[in-house]
Parts: sequence; structure tokens; C-alpha cells
Amino acid sequence: MLGKRFNRMAFGTAAGVMLMAAAACGGSGGGTTTASEAPTGSASSEAPKSALKVGLAFDIGGRGDKSFNDAAYAGLEKAKTELNAEIKELSPAADGSNRGDLLRQLADAGYNPIIGVGFAYGEDIKKAAEEYPEIQFAVVDSASNAPNVTGLLFAEEQGSYLAGVAAATKSTSGHVGFVGGVENDLIKKFQAGFEAGVKSVKADAKIDVKYLTPDGDFSGFKAPDKGKVAAEKMYQDGADIVYHAAGDSGLGVFQAAAAAKKKAIGVDSDQRQTVKEADLQSVIMTSMLKRVDVGVFEFIKAFQGGAKGGSNVIYDLKVDGVGLATTGGEIDDIKDKLDAAKKDIVDGKITVPAKP
Repeated sequence: MLGKRFNRMAFGTAAGVMLMAAAACGGSGGGTTTASEAPTGSASSEAPKSALKVGLAFDIGGRGDKSFNDAAYAGLEKAKTELNAEIKELSPAADGSNRGDLLRQLADAGYNPIIGVGFAYGEDIKKAAEEYPEIQFAVVDSASNAPNVTGLLFAEEQGSYLAGVAAATKSTSGHVGFVGGVENDLIKKFQAGFEAGVKSVKADAKIDVKYLTPDGDFSGFKAPDKGKVAAEKMYQDGADIVYHAAGDSGLGVFQAAAAAKKKAIGVDSDQRQTVKEADLQSVIMTSMLKRVDVGVFEFIKAFQGGAKGGSNVIYDLKVDGVGLATTGGEIDDIKDKLDAAKKDIVDGKITVPAKP
């Protein structure tokens, strides 16, 4: 039975896909499925709805980043409203060194399930899952590594491909840019998809790439000043559209775009809606939506229905787990082109690279 459908500002219809990990607690685990293929669990009669206590530990930047963390919170808040869940959110220290402590705090306080937002929680979730085998955990952007852990994964490269198609089609200079927060494998998926999408439209396009911090230094996700400097250089060198995958640092990219009177592409959330400054909203041509809100909510809903962990669920273009925001109408005129690219990816005619 499919979960309740979600409204979204994205190309394609909303897919209210039920998240469900395939393995039961104590099973072999490790399986991978797309969200559209995941089965539902049997209804649980062990506790009433009011007993649902959900804990969520944010990534660096915490709530209010107008991007990745806020998308996760939207799913948590939906669980509070629609599932009558009691919710608790915690944010890590600036360097993220206390991620494991946050998970234990939530577990000791009786929260179950518990969600870690971001791939950096991978090892901490694994340890916590071993210490608290009776609790179900989920981790965003990291694979399941225990029978009571569900991995919530996203095809960032597919959504970024569409962002690249939009950028190349809208660019008048044939010169665009990409700003990544941290130079790791996850953010390189955004870069790879974006570059492939740009090149599919303009093979000779120039693409500037800048990472704010090296792998392991997560401050690149919370450094708007660095994001601004990186984007300023790209605009000065002739880029007219810059796409960022840099978390809170994307605010600096938008500031640079506004100053240069150029355009930018947001990420994770519909940033034309989440960014409050009117002068910055107008420079955001579109955003690559990564439906962390859907993944978080449907994991919680599946848990309430009796689901257990041990598997990964992939949110891709097929289930609208990624896509493009249409707020502002700036890409409405190229909808047919974007829909065609999406169809080719879903049909397997285009295989989007996950590495640059």
C-alpha cells in the first residue's frame, strides 16, 4: 500500500512511495531496492500512535540551513503532524565530533526510531545500532550496515544532470560553474551529473569547479564566505550560472550571484522558497530537489507499520526522489526538454555517471 502522496514543486508527478527495509531484525540485511519497489510492513499493535517517539540528529549546520538539514526536518515535522509522533532534534558541534553522543542521548531517552542526517553518521550509526539492537535506525546518504539500520540513499547525479541541462540551455555565455562544499565522493556525484547534463546540451561548454574544503573537513558546508568568494571568481571569469552543492555555504553563492546580476541553482530544498532575502530569491533559477523529507517521513511511517531495517532504499528520478524546483517559472519554457532528459534516464537510455 502506497504512503500518502506528497505535493512537490518538481518535474514529474509526486511519488508518495512507502519506504520499507526488506530484512527483518536479525536477518541477513544488506539488500538494496528503489523506493517504488519497497514492500510495506504488517501493522503493529504493540503501541498506540501516541507512543511513537522519533529522534533525529542533524548534520553540521543543523536546523536552519535552508537546505539539507531543513529538508530532513520537514519530514520529521510531517511525522509529528500526520502520525502524532513525539519528536526530538539534536544538532552536532561545529566539527561534528559528538555525532555518536547525540545518537546515544536519543536512545537513552527512549526515542525509537532514530535518524542520522548525513553520510558522516555512517560509522556512528553502526556502533549505536550494535549498542541498542532493539532500536531501529536510519541514516541518510549512507548504506545500511546492521540488521536494525535502514540506508536512505538518493540518486543525486540524476537530479544534477537535469540541473546541468537547465544551466546549459539557459546560459548565454556557454560558461557555468559548480561549487561543492566538501570534496568527497558524495558531492562528486552532484558534480558528475551536472557536468554530464551540461555537456549533453553544449559539448564545448566551459565548466568551472571549486571545492571549499578537502575530504574530511566538513566546515565547507557551513562557510558562506568561502562560497561567496568561489562564486565571485566564477562570475568574474564569465560564468553566468553557478550550481552549488554546499549546504549552508550556498548562501554565499546566492550573494555573489545577486552582486553580479547572474543566476544560481540551489540544492536539496526549493531554495527560492527557503531563502528569505528577496534579492537572493530572484537569482535562484531552480533548485535540484533531493527529497530527504520524503525519505525521513516514509521511514517513520514504515516503522510505525512494523517495518524493520537491514536494507537500503534508493530515491531516484523514477520515484521523483530527485528533481527540479519550478518556483519562479524560470525553467517553465524548457520543460519539454527537461522531461525528455528525465524520461531517457528513467528508461535507461542515459546512464548518468556518479564520478567526474
